[in-house]
Amino acid sequence: MPPVQWFSRLAANSVVHMEMWESYHKQTYRNRCVIDAPNGAVALTIPVEKPEDGSRLIKDIRISDHDEWRTKHWHALESSYYNTPFFEFYQDDFQPFYEKKYEYLIDFNEALIHKCMELAGIRCELLRTEKFVDPSDIDFTETDDLRFLISPKTHYSQDTQFICKPYYQVFADRHGFQPNLSIIDLLFNMGPETILILRDSCAPIS
Repeated sequence: MPPVQWFSRLAANSVVHMEMWESYHKQTYRNRCVIDAPNGAVALTIPVEKPEDGSRLIKDIRISDHDEWRTKHWHALESSYYNTPFFEFYQDDFQPFYEKKYEYLIDFNEALIHKCMELAGIRCELLRTEKFVDPSDIDFTETDDLRFLISPKTHYSQDTQFICKPYYQVFADRHGFQPNLSIIDLLFNMGPETILILRDSCAPIS
């Protein structure tokens, strides 16, 4: 469940390609999301297995069943968002993702992203890339390359098109507004207004 920054680009575009052929890197949003917990922001990380054939392509990365992560992640979501305005409306949409076992990380991510798009009302065609595209081959007058810009290692302020719009958060009275959390934070707190926040969060290209 990528951050608001990532989904703001989906809301602003008609077609987005999801990279399938890049090398897998640790500490990215590909296997983690950040939620607002009672004591502050917390990262939920999905454990992955090393491919037997040595491949490090993102499309070949399998999910590990280590440490009962599905149960722990769902309990973390419940404890963090049970009292939000829209948890009861969306919990039945998300809970099955923490009960069903997906073999590949990319399939889990894609299915969960499509569910978030559906709930948020995002009308964007999400396509898988068919080969790796080198940044030097991209026509930047027509396409943005966000593979490295939207990352836990890159502060969201470096994205000149992203406007971090504050919205209601259930724990704001404890530790203030937490910016650019997972899309699930926005959905549970703002419900149908999610799409409005996303549209206001992506500045037009001048």
